[in-house]
Amino acid sequence: MNRTQLINLPNVLTISRIFLTVLFLGVLFADTWYWRSMAFVVFGLASLTDLYDGRLARSRSQVTSFGTFMDPLADKILITSALVAFVLGRLVNSWLVMPIVARDVLITGMRLYGVYHGRQMEISRLAKWKTAAQLCAVVVILFVTGLQEVLGQFNYGGLPMEGGWVPVLFNGLVATVLLLTLLSGFHYFFRSGYSYKES
Repeated sequence: MNRTQLINLPNVLTISRIFLTVLFLGVLFADTWYWRSMAFVVFGLASLTDLYDGRLARSRSQVTSFGTFMDPLADKILITSALVAFVLGRLVNSWLVMPIVARDVLITGMRLYGVYHGRQMEISRLAKWKTAAQLCAVVVILFVTGLQEVLGQFNYGGLPMEGGWVPVLFNGLVATVLLLTLLSGFHYFFRSGYSYKES
């Protein structure tokens, strides 16, 4: 693959998702309420790159082995960073997040193994649903926490972040994500031949 084939808009969008992850973490843990409330916007932008990089690659016939591998990896970096940040911020229970992280690390290892042996693991439809559910769950949690930041700043009261419906919502969303994550993980392991294809 030459440099011209590698540097295309879909691949640039994929790589930008990793840089946006760094920016997202920076604003999420910022000292000021304004920047923390912007975490929702930054994550939303990063999610949009996931929506369009694959579509552009297919529509422009710019699908590359690099993009095929990096797209799901960039997703995992973004989503895992957000979920771990939620655990550190005590927004969700760690026992719900750790299996998700472990599954994604394991599947990434399987992908690296396949690439090393000249094979590419296909992404299942269930895995795509899982990723979509993860993104939606993170977006909802960020929206609610961002709203809490704004309400608190302007003295409009606050949402019941402890002991109310908000923790139930957050953990319920992550529990749903965990279920889909485990199902897609089992699907990868037990489907015939792990659905590898020659690259």
